[in-house]
Amino acid sequence: MSGSRAVVYDKSALLALGSGNRLASQFIANTEHSATRHVYVPSLCLAAADAERKGVAAHVGALESADIVGLDFAAASTVGELVRAGHSWRIAHAVHLARPSLEWPDGCPVVTALPDLYEAMPLVRTIRLP
Repeated sequence: MSGSRAVVYDKSALLALGSGNRLASQFIANTEHSATRHVYVPSLCLAAADAERKGVAAHVGALESADIVGLDFAAASTVGELVRAGHSWRIAHAVHLARPSLEWPDGCPVVTALPDLYEAMPLVRTIRLP
């Protein structure tokens, strides 16, 4: 998508957003004003965040600019492979969305408070939240 930009929020970014983190909020705000910016929220990350802090899913679900992405066949296959390899299901869906694809040939960075979780993941870039 020429000129378009996208990020993927993981569980830690969703929890930060719910806590009022300015950078996490800024990505959402910037997306509201531009048709070429996208914030993808993996449904498994949203479920994990809501399990930790009740109300996160309702809050994120009410944001028009947050695109909640469910598990399709390709995602379920990738998540299963990553979990089988010993990675947490809490980040596996984010990894799937962050890797290069036909829609995003360069991939999409994961917005996270815990970038170390992604160090061993090939083709995954991160943006650290303070």
